[in-house]
Amino acid sequence: MEESRLCQWSVIRSVLAILQWWGFNVTVIIMNKWIFQKLDFKFPLTVSCIHFISSAIGAFVVIKVLRLKPLITVEPEDRWKRIFPMSFIFCINIVLGNVSLRYIPVSFMQTIKSFTPATTVLLQWLIWKKFFEWRIWASLVPIVGGILLTSVTELSFNMLGFCAALFGCLATSTKTILAESLLHGYKFDSINTVYYMAPFATMILAVPALLLEGSGVVAWFYTCPSLFSSLVIIFGSGVMAFCLNFSIFYVIHSTTAVTFNVAGNLKVAVAVTCSWLIFRNPISMMNAVGCSITLIGCTFYGYVRHMLSHQTPGTPRTPRTPRGKMELLPLINDKLDDKV
Repeated sequence: MEESRLCQWSVIRSVLAILQWWGFNVTVIIMNKWIFQKLDFKFPLTVSCIHFISSAIGAFVVIKVLRLKPLITVEPEDRWKRIFPMSFIFCINIVLGNVSLRYIPVSFMQTIKSFTPATTVLLQWLIWKKFFEWRIWASLVPIVGGILLTSVTELSFNMLGFCAALFGCLATSTKTILAESLLHGYKFDSINTVYYMAPFATMILAVPALLLEGSGVVAWFYTCPSLFSSLVIIFGSGVMAFCLNFSIFYVIHSTTAVTFNVAGNLKVAVAVTCSWLIFRNPISMMNAVGCSITLIGCTFYGYVRHMLSHQTPGTPRTPRTPRGKMELLPLINDKLDDKV
């Protein structure tokens, strides 16, 4: 009886963690789109900078003030040689995501973001010459096919937004690959990752945001009809962005890899549905079919990766790192690629 209760509580905790993650993720996406479209605050660099500042403050409070997570100590030299390059990629990734939201609907942006597994496999194959089993390549076919179908039939297609979302996938993949080599030996969780990367990202982005968008932000201040409520939404999106990072850490420790992958794809469907209900962006039938094919492909890809990672000893695993190199320890789990 006791084991049954513990099992039930574990399931309930996992479901609550997933719902919390969905809530924060969808809220951040919708708030960002609302900021760009409804508030007419068309400054993605500034929004990204606010997110980084909020995340840096939040991580400091969690680690230093509340002491909910122990601080992983990193040598000052390693912070510049290893974490700074990662922060630069991290910064580009977030900025490209916000730029894409500025020009294309949430549904289209989220579908393109599902292309990340394909870009990760391609980069690992081209750069590291990693071997991938045929089932991995086969799982990429519906992902690529669904993206192509969605792009061709997208009624609100914008080339700048499309390119920003696509290059955002490349930035996410590059971040994952560089994490293994640049941050060898440091096994970070999501909060420590934000603690070290967010201040660097703020420093990198502050000057471009000031030079390129400073005058526009000042003009917006003088013309905004409801300044206080607008600022609450803008800074609130930064707080939600940090909460999203914290919820990702909680979900990872409450669910399995397969559950996380399936929940992530269902989260995309939830985000697309909520976006359509709020913004009423047009979605054609073929566009919806393309999005569904992509999500099914992502789920199949996650299942294949999970099955291959649990093969019996002695069976070739994929991806395979060249044996001549020292075993590299990843900084960020593959499941952490969904941070906003």
